[in-house]
Amino acid sequence: MDTNQSDNNKSNQDDKQYLFDNPKNTQRVLYILYACCALLVVLDFVIHRHIYHSWENLPAFYPIYGFVGCVVLVFVARWMRTFLMRSEDYYDGPDDAHEQEHLEKVIEENSDDNAHQGANNQTENKKIGDHDVDA
Repeated sequence: MDTNQSDNNKSNQDDKQYLFDNPKNTQRVLYILYACCALLVVLDFVIHRHIYHSWENLPAFYPIYGFVGCVVLVFVARWMRTFLMRSEDYYDGPDDAHEQEHLEKVIEENSDDNAHQGANNQTENKKIGDHDVDA
């Protein structure tokens, strides 16, 4: 009996409807967005702006400026993608077994050097003087 109730509770949780699961709500939000955009364009003709440049006085200058800026941004990003994009396996290890052995050898050599260097640094620090510092 308890397992049936828990299964019913799980199915009720899975069937829960969220705000944007209903297409009508999504459509309402889009209509509100369109209405706000239209209102802002209309207010652009009514509200007095303090302009600094003559082109700011053109009708709907700022919406056009924003749209052109976004389009330019997309084209620049597509151009930059040609030289910034890496292959899908860029961060994978080397494919060649010889390269893998070489990397392991270099890592092993560096780890030994670093361990000895750290020990030397500790002895040098002791020679300089002990500083009691409360952290």
